[in-house]
Amino acid sequence: MAKQADEFIPTRTTLLDRLKNWQDDSSWREFFDTYRKLIYGVAIKGGLTNEEAQDVVQETMVTVAKQMPNFKYDRKVGSFKSWLLNTTRWRIADQFRKRGALSAFHSSSDDADYKTRIANKTIDPASQDMNALWDAEWGKNLLEAAITKVKRRLDPQKYQIFDFCVNKEWTPKKVAETFSIPIAQVYLAKHRTTEMIREEIKKMELE
Repeated sequence: MAKQADEFIPTRTTLLDRLKNWQDDSSWREFFDTYRKLIYGVAIKGGLTNEEAQDVVQETMVTVAKQMPNFKYDRKVGSFKSWLLNTTRWRIADQFRKRGALSAFHSSSDDADYKTRIANKTIDPASQDMNALWDAEWGKNLLEAAITKVKRRLDPQKYQIFDFCVNKEWTPKKVAETFSIPIAQVYLAKHRTTEMIREEIKKMELE
């Protein structure tokens, strides 16, 4: 790998420059589509409800939009991954503060039991556990972004062959019989698609 994991950027660096223009709807849509699942997934696994996680996504995007006009990305200062993590971390912490303020109005034993159960499911936004969760979700998001880009360029049948072999874990023989093709063609399609995904990841690492 040419860069360390925390330098992975599942989008082009030029996209960050285009985001300085608030009127560039297509770039903002690309950014939202790329990072929405990442931010939402971390918020959910961090202990927030669906509604709270949705709020984290929206509030993180608003924060990014406000900072982007003066944002200067410099890898020597810090990775984009770390910057987005900190922004998301603060928004998650905001939700926990809001939850705490609301729960202060309740004092029944049932409510206390509920709060205990919730506390056991949450992750401190400032902890190393949150960093580990972010790393795991970031890697997953990077892979999904690469697969999505490759899928758009591939012949549908070739992607199906890859999907059946890798995701559905079908044997090459079963895939060959399903598509009525030589088994060698299955191996070739799987190999080429895998290499395309790897190349896409490398491109996103370097951009």
